[in-house]
Amino acid sequence: MGIFSRKSKLKAEPPPMRVEKVVVPSKPRTTLRPTRSLPASASSSSHLSPSAPIPPKRRRRHSTPPSSDEKGRARLKRKVATSSTSRDSPAFGNDSESDEEDGDPFKKRLRRADARTVDVNRRVRHKKAFGDTVREPRIIHAADRASRATGCPPITGAKDDEVAIELQYPSRCARERYELVWQKEKIDAVKDILTVLEHVAETYLTEAESRPFIDHNASFKRQMERASTENYRDVPVFRSALANYNKKLLELVEDGTVAKNLDKIHHLPPSLVSFILSQVYDRVVAPHVDSLNKYKNGSDNVYGELLHPFATHILVQQTKMTSDQVFVDLGSGVGNVVLQAALEIGCRSYGCEMVENLCNLAEEQEKEFRSRCLLWGVNPGRVHLERGDLRANKKIQDVLKTADVVLVNNKAFTPDLNAALVNMFLDLKPGCKIISLASFLYAGNKNAINDVASSILDVDTFSYQKDWVSWSGQDGQYYISTRKGAESLSP
Repeated sequence: MGIFSRKSKLKAEPPPMRVEKVVVPSKPRTTLRPTRSLPASASSSSHLSPSAPIPPKRRRRHSTPPSSDEKGRARLKRKVATSSTSRDSPAFGNDSESDEEDGDPFKKRLRRADARTVDVNRRVRHKKAFGDTVREPRIIHAADRASRATGCPPITGAKDDEVAIELQYPSRCARERYELVWQKEKIDAVKDILTVLEHVAETYLTEAESRPFIDHNASFKRQMERASTENYRDVPVFRSALANYNKKLLELVEDGTVAKNLDKIHHLPPSLVSFILSQVYDRVVAPHVDSLNKYKNGSDNVYGELLHPFATHILVQQTKMTSDQVFVDLGSGVGNVVLQAALEIGCRSYGCEMVENLCNLAEEQEKEFRSRCLLWGVNPGRVHLERGDLRANKKIQDVLKTADVVLVNNKAFTPDLNAALVNMFLDLKPGCKIISLASFLYAGNKNAINDVASSILDVDTFSYQKDWVSWSGQDGQYYISTRKGAESLSP
């Protein structure tokens, strides 16, 4: 993560080189390419490439019932994912922007290796987070989940009067309360704080502004890392470095630096999106994770989750959603992908769920999500969560008429429910994309093609990577169905 480069020695100018073009026969590719269930135009994506580090496993509703081994592997008592970005690899940005644009070094720093279309209508900064007064977001503090009061022992070397600390976020919001404790399957305060610091430096600050925060040799992060190593615990040094970090970041918030930088960007890096969502999940769902495994065999209510990299690939790379579009998740479980679409894309995001326990957790997640986005100073799209059977929900039926992307994890849906969904898709507008884990062409019956589906949908088949879903560590197939236009429909 070096910031400074060495000066190269002066050398004599090399003699001119002769360049010739040589045609090299291409070798056959073995990469899996999308296959068609029905004839249609060629797909633009031939294989999957993860766009963010894979976070810990989580579950989303409607998956194949896992085996006992898979259940243990997919338990939702998780550790928070920490993903760092090299200082030579900017956290986010767009290759289509000119390097000379405005001569702004911050914009130049925001380049990514994977090109992403700039959504100029997306406004990332949360205006309420940078007002004149300090706001009190109603978050679940880390100390509410991991503290001496909840039975967690202090980290080695910490006295009882030293465990309580606070963390400043990049906004004019009150700080989050932490305690320097550690217990398995609880929030790791030190790890969480270091990850927050890294995201703040990489996303909210220019390279020059970030040096006091993450410079390898002398920075707040380096001081905290040294003070918290297993063989050398120095709690007073850690607390001092944290206090200096809090003070410096607040100065940059109050003088307008952070707000100014956020106004120059139009999307958040996937690693930050994943981390914010993980913070929400760990504070709301993780304490109740065992309740997610309770379902009736043979029903439509089997639970499983699509993980962050999978959702990012679908939303950003394949459907290329923008903030003026509409996303709908039919069978949204605890609302993970609904929240991710709102944060990562900034679009209107809808979910519908019928299992009461999942609905309750989804609504609690949405509350924490709104407050935590304010804490981070970022503005998500509007989130709408509906309860009840999606086949009878009038609001969802109306929203489907305007939807641009629909997600249905129908891996374990009954044939009747899959067939009912195909009939609902008659109201989708031409071009709407449907992402599903089972093909609607067969609507749950592998031996007979659904005539309605075959007449209104063009279907592409893709493979997802291992560890992209909660119910299996293996890869698998998913489908993107496109609603045909009126001129394409069979008579």
